[in-house]
Amino acid sequence: MPDVVSVGFVAVGAAIKGVVFAFCDEALAFGPDTRKALGGAVDAVKRAAQACRFKGKSGSALELLAPQGLKADRLVVIGVGKAADLKEQDFLKFGGAVAGKLGTGKESVTVLGELPSGAMTAQQAATLAAGLRLRAYKFDRYKTKKKDDDTPLNAAVSIAVRDLAATKKAFAAQNAVVDGVIMARDLVNEPPNVLFPVEFARRASQLRKLGVTVEVLDVAAMTKLKMGALLGVAQGSAHPPRTVIMRWNGGRKSDAPLAFVGKGVCFDSGGISIKPSASMEEMKGDMGGAACVVGLMHALAARKAKVNVIGAIGLVENMPDGGAQRPGDIVTSMSGQTIEIINTDAEGRLVLADVLWHVVKKHKPKLMVDLATLTGAILVALGTEHAGLFSNNDELASRLTEAGLATGERLWRLPLGPDYDKHIDSQFADMKNTGGRNGGSITAAQFLQRFVDNTPWAHLDIAGTAMGAPKSEINQSWGSGFGVRLLDRLVATHYEGK
Repeated sequence: MPDVVSVGFVAVGAAIKGVVFAFCDEALAFGPDTRKALGGAVDAVKRAAQACRFKGKSGSALELLAPQGLKADRLVVIGVGKAADLKEQDFLKFGGAVAGKLGTGKESVTVLGELPSGAMTAQQAATLAAGLRLRAYKFDRYKTKKKDDDTPLNAAVSIAVRDLAATKKAFAAQNAVVDGVIMARDLVNEPPNVLFPVEFARRASQLRKLGVTVEVLDVAAMTKLKMGALLGVAQGSAHPPRTVIMRWNGGRKSDAPLAFVGKGVCFDSGGISIKPSASMEEMKGDMGGAACVVGLMHALAARKAKVNVIGAIGLVENMPDGGAQRPGDIVTSMSGQTIEIINTDAEGRLVLADVLWHVVKKHKPKLMVDLATLTGAILVALGTEHAGLFSNNDELASRLTEAGLATGERLWRLPLGPDYDKHIDSQFADMKNTGGRNGGSITAAQFLQRFVDNTPWAHLDIAGTAMGAPKSEINQSWGSGFGVRLLDRLVATHYEGK
């Protein structure tokens, strides 16, 4: 999907026209270059601010039409609050505020990349540009008749900066991550009659253009590998399943890879244990974990990350035809462990079980993180503000939590422990696929832990954050692309080039 806005950079002092954006603090102060560029419009801003009770609070905006003393159609002033309190994520928010004030037609836009205290750093300006692109994203490819609000943006945005070369370099890396987020959003937003497992696998295979090695396992290959848990979920659908293994080799040949595994249930009806019809259409997003992994692999490859990474996704549909698995069935996973099916709607953990085991045994990763829209129980526990974090390794859990705070994709750690095993022990098989209502997210994670061997591992339950989460300054889409920025930060901070 093409950009809805194009973002570039110009040197301070370049001619400004069309729409101009500037930044002020709570004292309505501007930086020296901004005051020079605005000229007599500074006084107009102060008069308008008094009339509109604009206080320069972080993310607030004041708009002036045809401002006196400035050759521009509009001037939009974005408040940054107290400059001393600014954090990295604030610049994403400021970029979102800029995008939120763009019109729907073709506009020439200049953003003065300066704070009241002076010029933005290259990293700050690049983060601003990333926030602008993230907020401007829309998924409207299936609308044939568009209202005014649906008209795509067609703005050419230039951000005026002091250090042009450094800012372009900083943005190149961030832009790769934004592209990964947008790819993940597109996948989650696609309708299930378009994005079934084979099509999802085809789209993931396009990462080969970036140098990613992609292996697609079909039914025959998965049968040979004895992936009975994954295949059991898929047997009720007319669309055959796929497992996709992606590999980016950016580190030393001898380095063990990091592994990221995603649940990819392209549509989840619940199977024989069918879901209620209300909101079932949202189950097209039950592949948000797989979407994140594909977006992450795009980001790492596009910015040529110096690390070896495996991305693995299990792709199925969970449907209730005459061949579907039943409550009471017992399946044998690739690990050889047997699983009693109690509820066919607890299917994501079955898919992950085989993919996790395959990755552990074949690729022997340094660590493994899985992402899944796994349980409704995580919404009960954490709402839509945090994703659930479960881990068998304190260092990995701490690093993920830290990355979540840095990116705004926040995690909250929940417990694991042998006391929970009794809930998933089965009288007929090695385990059952659900532990009942109480502690549902915990028992699901406890189930997954049985398929990671001794690998340092974390499970992220993103059911509340990957789709339908509240809209934010940098996301107005139903599919959020949650996890791409989080995991890219984890890799860049702790594992890249190490």
